[in-house]
Amino acid sequence: MKAVMLAAGIGNRLSKDRPEPPKVLLRFAGKTLLERHLEHLKRCGASELVVGVGYEAEMIHAEIRRLGAEGFVRTVHNPRFRDGSGITLASLGDEFACGRDVLLMDGDVLYDERILKRLVDTRHRNCLLLDRDFEPGDEPVKICVRGGEMVDFHKKVSGSFDLMGESVGFFRFAPDVAAEILKRCRFHIDNNEPALWYEESIRDVLLARPAGTFGYEDVTGLAWIEIDFPDDVQRAEREILPHVEGVRV
Repeated sequence: MKAVMLAAGIGNRLSKDRPEPPKVLLRFAGKTLLERHLEHLKRCGASELVVGVGYEAEMIHAEIRRLGAEGFVRTVHNPRFRDGSGITLASLGDEFACGRDVLLMDGDVLYDERILKRLVDTRHRNCLLLDRDFEPGDEPVKICVRGGEMVDFHKKVSGSFDLMGESVGFFRFAPDVAAEILKRCRFHIDNNEPALWYEESIRDVLLARPAGTFGYEDVTGLAWIEIDFPDDVQRAEREILPHVEGVRV
């Protein structure tokens, strides 16, 4: 299975006072997030990884060379990396809508490898990962479920539901759904919508498709964190890393 990763952003919320490397190059216990992604993907049977890059792209290229991973990893450059992750996904184009099942991943996540394995082994052709243990507020991207079906996917949700969880930021899509998500990304870009995030296009397709198109895996209890703020780095080292070190599937 092919994996596509979004790693083009600047990470302004992580540090506004000094330049930082791309978040995918953050190190935990001596390993960059990218190195950890590669280890997990290879053990889970992925055939290749294509990374959408932009900010300090050469630093990512250097890390790929350092890891000797040129045969497994390719990059696609997004020159508009300041304009939102939806631009990066659209830049990936046929690498994402590739005619076969694809994994879509945020690059700034430290996680228990079993989370990725759950996505690879899911019975759902289109799958989101849901964690019920999360802090409420406007920051988490939420998945809402009613009667076993996903009914919303957004930071700000409304309506009735009987289950809510935070999205991990990893997805599996069948070829037709990936192509439709890419089409929606390009629609939003063509309409000059500001701060375009890729989640908006996923939500468009999720709400438009008939019931049963999308499924989810509940990964509550497995350790992970998306790294957006300085506190997240500290929490990753203090709370998440001890749970993910040494985990093999």
